[in-house]
Amino acid sequence: MKNIVSNILITGASSGIGEALAVYYSQKGIKHLFICGRNAERLHDVKKRCEQYGAEVHAKLISVTDKEKMKKWIEECEKTAPLNIVFANAGVSTGAETPENLYNTFETNVMGTINTITPAIELYKKRKSGPKIIAITSSIAGYHGLPACPSYSASKACLKAYGEALRCSLKDFDIQINTICPGFVKSRITDKNTCPMPFFMSAEKSAAVIAEGIEKNSGLISFPWPMRFAVWGLSILPNRISDYIYSRLPHKV
Repeated sequence: MKNIVSNILITGASSGIGEALAVYYSQKGIKHLFICGRNAERLHDVKKRCEQYGAEVHAKLISVTDKEKMKKWIEECEKTAPLNIVFANAGVSTGAETPENLYNTFETNVMGTINTITPAIELYKKRKSGPKIIAITSSIAGYHGLPACPSYSASKACLKAYGEALRCSLKDFDIQINTICPGFVKSRITDKNTCPMPFFMSAEKSAAVIAEGIEKNSGLISFPWPMRFAVWGLSILPNRISDYIYSRLPHKV
């Protein structure tokens, strides 16, 4: 890990990839770690784990869906220590495709990400030096709309497209954008799945893959590669063929 990357912010840090990233970077010797989540007990546990590696951890109980509170929190973090990496990682699965769950999926996954990265981008634009990195957690599910989980896959497709577009549009500001598309990773979301999960990965291994991709400045950090290749191949098939294949995939809860 480069020494100049000293201060990191992670949303959705109380479990899964967010927790693993918090621990990974703490072990690498970062100075300030800003984490948030909605579960006080889990967030406290992550804070304690990271502090034992010497990081100064600032934990905030907050929902990414609260636009004004997120803006205020991110600005406060920037005043404490100039942010080098902002991970817009918080997300939810949909479960049953009810209207309530549908709205919650887009509000959290899409608007929650926008509420995180927009204030960070505005701060980055004003800063002239130091690493300025935004990492957006999408999903391999975002490569093609999935009939088994329409809302979830659509929300992740939105983040994938947005991250790819921002990477080019913010280049002149020296802002690095990395879009993360994991496959099945151990988390509270995948714990609920009843469908097969090929190439299942631990959160710890995923965090290492993500960190390496960010250090190499890979625009799209998509893994594991066999699943990335498979979903990419399916995404370019004619609709008649892809519809047939996707309609027969197991349901994702």
